[in-house]
Amino acid sequence: MKRFYFVLVLAVAAIGFTRADAANERMNVLFLVADDLNSWVLEDADRYAGKVIAPNLRRLAGSGVNFTRAYTAAPVCSPSRTAFFSGVAPWKSGIYNNAQTINKSEPLNQDAVLSLAGLFKKSGYDTFGYGKITHGWDQNEHWVEKVGHKRDPAPPGAPLAKLSGGEQDWGPIHLTEEQMNDTRGADKAVAVLEKQHDKPFFLAYGSFNPHMPWYVPPKYFDMYPLDQIVLPELKEDDLDDLPPLAKAVSDGTGSFADKVIKSGKHKEAVQAYLATTTYVDTQIGRVLDALDNSPYKDNTVVVFLTDHGFHLGEKLHWQKTTLWEEGTHTLLMFRAPGFTQAGGVSERFVSLLDIYPTLAELCGLTPPAYIDGRSLVPLLKEPKVPWESTAITGLCDKGKTDLAYVSIRHELGRYTRYGSEEEEFYDTTKDPHEWTNQIDNPKYATTVEKLRALVPGFEDAAEPLPTALTQERRETQTQKKKKKR
Repeated sequence: MKRFYFVLVLAVAAIGFTRADAANERMNVLFLVADDLNSWVLEDADRYAGKVIAPNLRRLAGSGVNFTRAYTAAPVCSPSRTAFFSGVAPWKSGIYNNAQTINKSEPLNQDAVLSLAGLFKKSGYDTFGYGKITHGWDQNEHWVEKVGHKRDPAPPGAPLAKLSGGEQDWGPIHLTEEQMNDTRGADKAVAVLEKQHDKPFFLAYGSFNPHMPWYVPPKYFDMYPLDQIVLPELKEDDLDDLPPLAKAVSDGTGSFADKVIKSGKHKEAVQAYLATTTYVDTQIGRVLDALDNSPYKDNTVVVFLTDHGFHLGEKLHWQKTTLWEEGTHTLLMFRAPGFTQAGGVSERFVSLLDIYPTLAELCGLTPPAYIDGRSLVPLLKEPKVPWESTAITGLCDKGKTDLAYVSIRHELGRYTRYGSEEEEFYDTTKDPHEWTNQIDNPKYATTVEKLRALVPGFEDAAEPLPTALTQERRETQTQKKKKKR
């Protein structure tokens, strides 16, 4: 009898130990994001293949699933980050420019929406954030520790490129690499990975670079000799077939892009962008190395993304805030132990909005019911599984909040609508640069109708986009107002 009791105690203890282990074995998350980094890094068939020095990002892409057709929900810093960190699309939140704050938006506000970090903290995770992760919607109470990004000071004599007195500048920085803020952010992320944790963690690291100005140590410029720089392909009459609102988005003649090209400094600018890209890759690599050398390597989901794309002269535009491929296409890669296999490539059209539900499912958490994205777990398991496109990007007219623009990126091509009447359509299989607007070509009439049908129901010129709500949310608001009365 005593022996039976002893065996029973051991069995119960073993069950308890297994459950405790299971609790401690919840997946950690390493969330990595870069600002303004375009998709040149991994365009294997493109002219930049092998010319962009980014061994760490390529290593990460090869270790899991690389989504080659991922798109931002908004081609601007704050709206994009608010979207993927809240899980709510811009056309429902109304967040379309950096000047807007989420607590003044409806239906989003600080109390009603749970950030991605908040979901993990609420679920028992320690949450750490270093560098530029969010922008304008920080929810500091959702982090155990959060240190935001700071811009590095301009070098003596700036502007160095002598083309702009603002942030649109580039050149070697006077700081050592160790003194740069993105390096210091990576230092903090590495320190978290080197510590012992008794709780699962959500660790985010975001680089400010390659946001302008491009100030990095000289060694990174030296990696890209000017005589070896390959410029983006440009078409002289590229803007001729655009509707008026699209031409206004491009900036066009007299813009900074036009100034760079006509001044003969286009190669210098591209060199600086590439140099800054390699600096970012170096810092991301340090964090990845720290994870790989830690006991958390096999129990940590890694996701890397860029918040939107970046123009370097294409369509006579510089930076972001457009609905063309250069402004909307992003990098997105996942490594999830037990779900992904090395070398996975998915060509399905996906959105950064899909990140929130994906991480929730991978870690066994329940996301809020209101989020708009879809979990990518089926694609992590099988990258070629059939998938309905979710690649929709929204934008508002410059300086306005009452004129809606929307673009659908799909296997059929790209359809874009500016307001209620002006449109573009590109057959991207034949025209990857989006040089020829086929909206009036009868050959594509059926295709255009199919894509028009995919435009979210919010988009209506008669109703300002930022205040447009779903019918369900309107009814909920009406009920609340009646109760208050």
